[in-house]
Amino acid sequence: MKILIIGLGYAGNRYQRAFENIAASTDLPLSLAYVGRRQKPTELPYFNSVDRALQEFAPDIVVVSVNDHSHAPVLQQLAGYRGFVICEKPLATPQDNLDKLLGALKHISGFALDLVERYSDASRQLREWVERHDWQLVRASFHWGKDRINDYRPTCGVTSEVIHALDLLGWICPRAGQLKVHGVLGVRSDFSISGSEVLDTLQLTASLGEARITGYASFVNIARQRTVDFSFVDRDTRLIHARLVFDTPRWDHDQLRIWTRNANGTEDVLHEFAAAPDEPGLDTLHKLSRLCRQVVHAVALKEQPPQAFADLETAMELQRLLNELDNHAQTPPPVRYVHGETRVLLAEDSDLESLG
Repeated sequence: MKILIIGLGYAGNRYQRAFENIAASTDLPLSLAYVGRRQKPTELPYFNSVDRALQEFAPDIVVVSVNDHSHAPVLQQLAGYRGFVICEKPLATPQDNLDKLLGALKHISGFALDLVERYSDASRQLREWVERHDWQLVRASFHWGKDRINDYRPTCGVTSEVIHALDLLGWICPRAGQLKVHGVLGVRSDFSISGSEVLDTLQLTASLGEARITGYASFVNIARQRTVDFSFVDRDTRLIHARLVFDTPRWDHDQLRIWTRNANGTEDVLHEFAAAPDEPGLDTLHKLSRLCRQVVHAVALKEQPPQAFADLETAMELQRLLNELDNHAQTPPPVRYVHGETRVLLAEDSDLESLG
C-alpha cells in the first residue's frame, strides 16, 4: 500500500511516525513518499509537485498536512484522484471556495478529517454512556486553549482549535440536533506569523437542539487547557454531569468523570476513567495512530471502521460553522504581542509537548 504525505512539516512528520509504527507492528507493507517545497533530510521518496506524485507514485492514501492556508489549493490539485484522503483540520479557511473543493474531491473513495479527539477512549466511553442510557443533553460548555504565541507555523487562527470542541459536542450527542450559533465575541492579534489581525480567541453561545452551549477557545492560552462539560437528564429526570479533560498532564492523557448529586449534596460517581498511554514510539500520537490504522485497514482490507470517519460532508458542515464564527465575531482593536524589532519563534525541532 502506498501513502503520499503532502507537507512533511510538523504535522506531516506526525503522520510519518504513525504510519511507520503501523508498518512495524503489522504485516501490512506500507510505502511512504512525500511532496514538499524542498527536499528534507529523510530517505522517503520526494516529489516536488502533487501532479507528479500522483502519476508516478500512484498512492492509495493521500495525507494533506500542509499549513491551514494551503489546504484548499492542495485539495483542488487532487481533482480526479480516486483514492482515500486524510486531511488535517480544519478543512479550509474562511476565504476558500467550498464548492470548488467539493468538485475537486467528487471522485475520491473515502475521506477523513483529522479530528483526533474522537479517537480518545474517554470520548468514546461518554458517547456510549449517552447512547446506552438515552440521556438528553441540557447544557454543555467548553474551554479549549493552548499557547501558539511564537509558533513558527502559519495558521488561520483559533477556528483551527475550536473545531475539536464543536465536533465533540455533536459527535457525543448525535441525537441532539444541529449546532446553531447565537452570538460570538473574539479578539484578534499579531500572535501568529500569519498576520497582524488573526482571530486568536473567541467566546460563543449556541444551541444544540434544545440544549444551550457556551464555549471559550484560544490560541493564546498561556497553558494548554482542554475541558468539555456536559449536563444531561436521564429517563427518571435525574440530572447527570460529565467532564472530559484532554491532554492533561501529558498529550493523549485524557480523563472522563460522570456523576450525579444527591439531595444532601454528596456526589454519586457513576463512572471514572483515566488514560495514560505509553506505547513506545507513539508519544503524542496514540489517538492519531488509531485514525491512521483504521484508514489503512479500511483501504487495504476493506474493513468497516469501528467508528465512522469524519467524512467530507461532516468536514463541510464544520467548515461552514467555523466560517460563521470567523466572519461574525465582534472584536475590539487588535492586540499587539510583537513589541521588539524581531519576532521570537520556536524552533521546528522544539519538544513535541510545546508544539502539539
